[in-house]
Amino acid sequence: MRFIIVPGWNGSDHHHWQSAWQSRWLPNATRIAPRSWSHPELNDWLRALDVAANSDADGNDDGEKGLLLIAHSVGCYAAVHWLTSEREAGPSLTRPQGPAVRGLFLVAPPDSLAPTFPSDLLGPFAKPPANPISVPAVIVASSDDPYCSLNAATRLAEDWQVPVVDVGPAGHINSDSTLGLWPIGQSLLTSFMAGLGMHTRRVSP
Repeated sequence: MRFIIVPGWNGSDHHHWQSAWQSRWLPNATRIAPRSWSHPELNDWLRALDVAANSDADGNDDGEKGLLLIAHSVGCYAAVHWLTSEREAGPSLTRPQGPAVRGLFLVAPPDSLAPTFPSDLLGPFAKPPANPISVPAVIVASSDDPYCSLNAATRLAEDWQVPVVDVGPAGHINSDSTLGLWPIGQSLLTSFMAGLGMHTRRVSP
């Protein structure tokens, strides 16, 4: 099984749980590397996902095939766009026939209609796909996320036809939330994978 880390706007710094997971829990995970971190361009992020999904993955093969995307914030939009959208023809935008996506773990997707939604992200990122997601997925939401209320997260979950999990007050579930390895998130990912018949490392106490 291969893990693809999909950060949000401006990437995930070393205080972010995604970085902690990659360095201390899922060291063989691949992180996308778009050029437009600060002013996201959707096609750039889709290409970055193509590259990450089809990159060499020495040490990532544990006998289970496929990809699991671990996305945060607007990275959730990118992951769903990448999975569901039919892009323009052309080699730079045509999704390669790479490994199958087994699941999406979507943490704190923002509400694109909220006044707190960053203006830099307007454009394609402001229009998340409203179609059902074709693979197993889960939304993890916070009860006091300044970028997405629980009601908005629930509406998004209804559009995508996926469950939503409320982890209580955790802000935007980002670096400012000071979560470290975020044990609750580890447990949720482990349970999600178990439901898919997959496994990962035992969560440390």
